[in-house]
Amino acid sequence: MAQTATAWLNDLTRLYTPTATEFDAARRHRGSIEARLDAHLGLREMFEIGSLRHGTGVWDHSDADYLASLKGIQPDSPWTMLNKVKDALQDRYPATAVVVRRPAVVCRFSNGPVEVVPAYAGPTGYWIADPLGGWMKTYPKDHNQYVNDINKKHDGAAKRLARQVKVWKYLRNVPVSSCYLEMRSAKHLEGESSYLPIWDLYLVLNKMYDAGLASMNDPTGLGSRFGSCSSEPNRQDALSKLSTAVSRARKAKDYYSEDDNERAIGQLKLLFNQ
Repeated sequence: MAQTATAWLNDLTRLYTPTATEFDAARRHRGSIEARLDAHLGLREMFEIGSLRHGTGVWDHSDADYLASLKGIQPDSPWTMLNKVKDALQDRYPATAVVVRRPAVVCRFSNGPVEVVPAYAGPTGYWIADPLGGWMKTYPKDHNQYVNDINKKHDGAAKRLARQVKVWKYLRNVPVSSCYLEMRSAKHLEGESSYLPIWDLYLVLNKMYDAGLASMNDPTGLGSRFGSCSSEPNRQDALSKLSTAVSRARKAKDYYSEDDNERAIGQLKLLFNQ
């Protein structure tokens, strides 16, 4: 019996799902990073965030991510915070490339990169560097709970859909924020009563294209808006690639609806560069 388009998409999703232990090597740096930042800058807390923590990471692409809440007075410029964290970690790991990639400081260890997002705690949430400049408020624990709630409602579908659009991002080299894709995917399924993999993949891509990859309101109602791209040229590049993706996802959905799984899979392969 020929493979269905849904089975092909599920196989791709499993292929790019990291194993439970895949990032253990990178995570082993956590203790020494924590100790360094606490000794040199003062640390309130440090905890794992990002797609691996959320269960939406992509094999061979996602990093280990941490938010490091610093003690002391929040400076006027986030660059002051970022450069202090970068200098502290570069001194600790002189043989490792340590770079600023707002809002994070990235340590490019040989056994896997680690991203540290420095922050200052507010009365609620955390202030981090806005990729577009200045400060922005984030609520990573609340955002994680939001995705988890929708994921539970759809029996794991919210995280599967988020991983699929992230796989598209990485395999097609689309300069769009992974966090933005995750929150758009969850927001889409929040308003759906059921999950149909081929249809919902098309719908979430089409919704983002119709919105022009505009910044989205925080669906929890707590934090700053989620930006899609780090610059206008990147947004235009991402929109062009998204236009092609929407066309291919629409064709896959139409062929699937006609029970033509062979052609539907052909369009999915083009979509995901397979």
